[in-house]
Amino acid sequence: MKIRPLVILPLVFVFALFALFGYALLSGVDPKEVPSALTGKALPGFQLASLQDENTVITREEIIGEPMLMNIWATWCSSCKYEHPVLNALSADGVKIIGINYKDERDLALKWLQDYADPYALDIYDPNGDLGFDLGVTGAPETFFIDSKGQVQYRYQGPITHEIWQQSLKAIYDEMV
Repeated sequence: MKIRPLVILPLVFVFALFALFGYALLSGVDPKEVPSALTGKALPGFQLASLQDENTVITREEIIGEPMLMNIWATWCSSCKYEHPVLNALSADGVKIIGINYKDERDLALKWLQDYADPYALDIYDPNGDLGFDLGVTGAPETFFIDSKGQVQYRYQGPITHEIWQQSLKAIYDEMV
């Protein structure tokens, strides 16, 4: 009996595909987590206006010096509204958070912070997504963990919940403090 390559090749391909999926499942890789190319590297330089005052320019150099979270948010982002009470609680607990209002309308963002409270030590306005682009942001919310030297230590994509903070993110933050 002669075995034809056209029969074997699809079987080999299917076997390889199953092996790849099995490895991904058993290796503990989180398929929702996309690592940042900036991890371990310096936060990109920027010059952007304050959300509250368009004449006040904020730079990278002004914000580094202590560990912080850099939270990318927008009023059009429904997950950001879900995450906001958690950020308020973290801020009240002493976690420094810098807010980057991403591709949004200034007036809407200011009203949002007035209505839902402002957990941010600084509010930076990124209407064109320039800093977001440099950070590799794919959507809001995203949160970057920045150490006191201005190095990106971790990126979390999606809304932070109390459970996620306690189970995994708090340990990352505590290592920076």
